[in-house]
Amino acid sequence: MFRLASIIYALAGPTLAGIFVVVTLVLGHVDLNSILMAAGAGALLGLPTAWIIAKKILSA
Repeated sequence: MFRLASIIYALAGPTLAGIFVVVTLVLGHVDLNSILMAAGAGALLGLPTAWIIAKKILSA
C-alpha cells in the first residue's frame, strides 16, 4: 500500500501545491512567505489524500 500511495503522492502533492499557490496569487498575496506556506500546505495535504486514494483503489 505504501508503494501505491507514494506513486499517487508524486501526482497529488505537486498538484495540490500548485492549486494552493494559484489561489494564493489570485487572492493577491504575492509575498514569498504566503507562496511558500501555500505550497507547503498543499504538499502536506497531499499525504493523507494519497493515502485515502490508495486505500480506495486497493479495496475496490
